[in-house]
Amino acid sequence: MENQVLSIRGMTCAACAQRIEKTVRKLSGISQANVNLASEKLFVEYDSEVLKLSAIKESVAKIGYQVVEKSDNQKVTIPIGGMTCAACAQRIEKVIKKLDGVEDVSVNFATEKATVTYQPQQVRLSTMKEAIEKIGYKVQEINKADAADEDRVRKQKEITTLWTKFIVSAVFSLPLLYIAMAPMIKIIRFPFPSGLDPMNYPLIYALAELLLVIPVICVGYKFYTVGFKALWNRSPNMDSLIAIGTTAAVMYSLYNTIQIAEGNFLAVESLYYETAGVIITLILLGKSLEAVSKGRTSEAIKKLMGLAPKTAIILQGDVEKEIPIDEVEIGDIIVVKPGAKIPVDGMVTDGHTAIDESMLTGESMPVDKKAGDSVYAASLNTTGTLQFKAEKIGSDTALAQIIKLVEDAQGSKAPIAQMADIVSGYFVPVVCLIALFAGIAWYFGTGGDIKFALTIFISVLVIACPCALGLATPTAIMVGTGKGAENGILIKGGEALETAHKIDTIVFDKTGTITEGKPTVTDVLTAKEGDADDLLLLTASAEKSSEHPLGQAIVAGAQAKGLELYKVDNFNSITGRGIEAMINGKMILAGNRKLMEERSISLLELEAASDRLASEGKTPMYVVVDKNLAGIVAVADVVKASSKAAIESIHKLGIEVAMITGDNQKTAAAIARQVGIDKVLAEVLPQDKSNEVKKLQGTGRKVAMVGDGINDAPALAQADIGIAIGSGTDVAMESADIVLMRSDLMDVPTAIDLSKRTIRNIKQNLFWAFGYNVIGIPIAAGILHLLFNGPLLNPIFAAAAMSLSSVSVLTNALRLKRFKATRQEGTGASS
Repeated sequence: MENQVLSIRGMTCAACAQRIEKTVRKLSGISQANVNLASEKLFVEYDSEVLKLSAIKESVAKIGYQVVEKSDNQKVTIPIGGMTCAACAQRIEKVIKKLDGVEDVSVNFATEKATVTYQPQQVRLSTMKEAIEKIGYKVQEINKADAADEDRVRKQKEITTLWTKFIVSAVFSLPLLYIAMAPMIKIIRFPFPSGLDPMNYPLIYALAELLLVIPVICVGYKFYTVGFKALWNRSPNMDSLIAIGTTAAVMYSLYNTIQIAEGNFLAVESLYYETAGVIITLILLGKSLEAVSKGRTSEAIKKLMGLAPKTAIILQGDVEKEIPIDEVEIGDIIVVKPGAKIPVDGMVTDGHTAIDESMLTGESMPVDKKAGDSVYAASLNTTGTLQFKAEKIGSDTALAQIIKLVEDAQGSKAPIAQMADIVSGYFVPVVCLIALFAGIAWYFGTGGDIKFALTIFISVLVIACPCALGLATPTAIMVGTGKGAENGILIKGGEALETAHKIDTIVFDKTGTITEGKPTVTDVLTAKEGDADDLLLLTASAEKSSEHPLGQAIVAGAQAKGLELYKVDNFNSITGRGIEAMINGKMILAGNRKLMEERSISLLELEAASDRLASEGKTPMYVVVDKNLAGIVAVADVVKASSKAAIESIHKLGIEVAMITGDNQKTAAAIARQVGIDKVLAEVLPQDKSNEVKKLQGTGRKVAMVGDGINDAPALAQADIGIAIGSGTDVAMESADIVLMRSDLMDVPTAIDLSKRTIRNIKQNLFWAFGYNVIGIPIAAGILHLLFNGPLLNPIFAAAAMSLSSVSVLTNALRLKRFKATRQEGTGASS
């Protein structure tokens, strides 16, 4: 049997998924077909001798859907400089989407990256770069070997530049604010230069303010170059709001300065230089704090990127040579000394040591390694010297794959962000219209008071904050997925993170998930007066060609007793039931109760013994020789130490737990009792696991499936959330939404708990971002003054509020860093 996961395009609803499943299942040779609408993937299990993969693809294409080959499309992450708010991200998305050949694009304002899926035959990467740069943004280096280091340096430089600009701006705007406000405060007598008295020397006073505001405007020149360019391109952003507001203040002040020079000394009361200067200074302060906070949200990925060593020691003959990590080739013998990091993935050839793999798996205890064991890049060699052969290098290492997975997750969008994205797209133009309308309305409403109207106009423009909306979701996802990676939990995207918090039922596979997956022979019972060793020898010989864990356990049990296995003349595996084989002219049948019933074998003789073994949590395997029941070989799989505690923690989260297994009902019930499982789905064939998940979903439940094997992949794909444990197969991990790097089931409640806390954090952020703008903009527009004759909002206070709104969202997201993984001794700390 072959297993494949195919990407499908063109599905719009659940009916499409059902139609594809129905079409594929009709094909001869198909044993299983499941479609996951959310991930747009088709999982198929088929007999490659009967059916070709091309025939499956053709059947899907025939009903109007597209099977996307890996070679058909590519995914690229493009770092982008110059974005200032969510409106910028929306503009870039819109421009890239218009290009022919672009299938999907997601621009993340928090990470400053665009993730684009495209067909290279139709559109070039250079075309996308040109499109982005044409609308005023800068494309950074893509896929460079040292891109991570350069990105770190670039962001640090950006933070330093912003702080420098803020300090320079503050140096000039503070005295500007002082000379503007001090003469107006009558209660306290501030020391004031007599030569700048606005009543006696109005022109000198006005010119002094002008001279102080010019350096501030120069420092904040990017607000104008970017803001007006965006306005010209009909895609205004936050910079546009600041540019329009402060330009209006400065131009009106310049007009009044000319009036003063012409003798209209009353115009000295209508100067707004300090408003423009202080607004720019406060925005620069907010931008600086925002840049620092954004840097902290991506600390987890930076830590991962910094783990890999820069050099490796390779063995050339008997000589050790240190070379750059990029020059390591597959097959090189690498030497790692105590205290050094493993440079690439490989297999130990010589030596014995303990390796700390906590940076990859979250497991705190070092793992013993000897010849034949696998080692992974960035893990730390703690004790002995070892040699290993390089097997995976560069982007193929486990560390590189984890970094890519976390980067993809951090760049993805959760469905909860859709409303914020829609609002962000219209936000700035709507704010401009509100500001213009409010200013004109107050101008006519106050009988032509231009100063009053201008205050309203500037306040509305400056208080509006699209940044808070743009940062609300991605920052929380960045911190949440990063925190998951620190604990060995890889969440494949924002959608998976969001869906996980809705889960109300978790279905666990039994073998290798709840249990260790390494069963051993516990009992050998013979019918009539047969010899137990003879029965074990016959059964083990028949199972020698089987890949099933139970069969392998029986073989291991016979070998442990020193029994020499017979030659098998004919072998046939019966999926989900057992095996049959010809040995020394005898037909041997070994399997479960279903197989015995299908072959009409009477079990009455050993019925009571079978029930007793099953009630003890053991799996009885019936053995038949030439259609006569010969006995039972019982095998038990030990429950993992963490299983019971994990299920208790899941129950505390209010989630029901089920177990699915091919074992008989009594054996399954015994295991369920040991660990506290609510519901048992027993005697389920591998190909029927996904149908059992579908049945649960049909009752309105949100189902997560936890498994580790190839036969779990269809169920993982069918579930709302598929969770693969780290010891599982590549196919299982490909089909899953969440991958647990360790085989510790305590990571399941940790993943669910992390999802719940992250989504709660996102909701808090969105509530603040929407609430701030919904309340702040009307206050700035003068609603309190209109209804209650209350005070107007000074544009300076509006700028301060706007700056702090983004910082507050980021600060709230950073609280997730306090999240602690669920462990057997307790649960995660509140965040």
